[in-house]
Amino acid sequence: MTEKIRNALEGKEMFAFSIATSLLLFIAALLLAPPKELLRGMVTIVLTRDALVTDYFVLAGFGAAFFNAGLVMSLAILLIRLQKIPFTGLTMAVLFINAGFALFGKNPVNVLPMLLGTWLYARFHHAGMSRYIYTALFGSCLAPMVTELVYLLPFSFAVNLGIAVITGIFSGFVLPPLSVHTASMHMGYNLFNMGFAGGLFAFVMMCVLQSFGLESSNVFIWSYGRPFWLLTGLYLYFTAALLFGLYMNGNNPRSLLKLMRHPGRAVADFVLMDGAPTTLVNMGIIGLLCTTYILLISGDLSGPVVGALLTAFGFAAFGVHARNYLPVLAGVLLSTFFTHMQPTTPGIQMGAIFAIGLAPIAGQFGILAGVIAGMLHAAVVVCSSTLYGGLNLYNNGFSTGLVAIVLVPALESFIKGFQTKKEQKNRH
Repeated sequence: MTEKIRNALEGKEMFAFSIATSLLLFIAALLLAPPKELLRGMVTIVLTRDALVTDYFVLAGFGAAFFNAGLVMSLAILLIRLQKIPFTGLTMAVLFINAGFALFGKNPVNVLPMLLGTWLYARFHHAGMSRYIYTALFGSCLAPMVTELVYLLPFSFAVNLGIAVITGIFSGFVLPPLSVHTASMHMGYNLFNMGFAGGLFAFVMMCVLQSFGLESSNVFIWSYGRPFWLLTGLYLYFTAALLFGLYMNGNNPRSLLKLMRHPGRAVADFVLMDGAPTTLVNMGIIGLLCTTYILLISGDLSGPVVGALLTAFGFAAFGVHARNYLPVLAGVLLSTFFTHMQPTTPGIQMGAIFAIGLAPIAGQFGILAGVIAGMLHAAVVVCSSTLYGGLNLYNNGFSTGLVAIVLVPALESFIKGFQTKKEQKNRH
């Protein structure tokens, strides 16, 4: 019987796991709130400005937040399935970053203009949407810009809404070529490339708004504490992913060691390189590791932090493993001993988890480089969101992009110089 189930799921592990996660989010929502309350919460989420940081746990309640995450994740699954694309590590990364950020900034309404803009871009270039579907789904990081413009512009509601939608479509049209350019800037050492591209676009938009005397300001809505049921649920969920991976892998954990040899530099799709079962084990480990870190520092399981945990979980299929992430995490934590920031500072809690974006630096250049990258990230991330008034949800992606662009050339130069000196010394 066990072998039959394993054979039936073989090759469909990631799709089955994604569907199960989406259903779990809906079940959790219905257990936490009655349908009327969920509806009220969804209306609140859709109609309220949601610039960074807007915690949907506080804004609309746990039930509505999880229901929204289920809707956003289901929409992403549907769009990927319609394109008949196999579920790989990149799929896991895009699905879980969308589910995670649907706890603080994304909803099924404000992501639509960006998706439409990227679809128009594909049509304009006579290309299939399958080529740009991941760009479209990652590009919804600018979703708050749509809601923000509705409330920020001085015209009637209908005119404001029209301008907001057009701006969202335009951003979806611009992000595909922009993201290609930004990827070449950090050379794959920032896993959150779209966050960097989105940050640049949002910064330009912020400047345009300011030139008209309009200014978007950061929001700070945050839930404190660690509800026991939520902590338990996260541990059970990540453990289930690990056990499912082991089950599909025939209880062979050794393949994980092979996965952890990859530096993680993009593109590092673990599903294609090491198989779905091993990847699921790695995802479970990263999820448990990040949750335990938040628990050890007495952090908060707010919407943004749980969203960060889900994002890290997804990117454990696309470049992140314990070996290349731990040095960067240590760097973020170490920075708090030398600065005015605390490990429990909300921005630093998120920054520690989202530091996974710089994991390839530790994987390629070693532990010390990873620690330095983490320390720099902690310094940059707390001030970068003010550049665009919270309009780019992937603020940590913008920060990791800046750190990678500055740090990687310095590291390569240092290593090249060291090797040259060593070669000269050997000749003599």
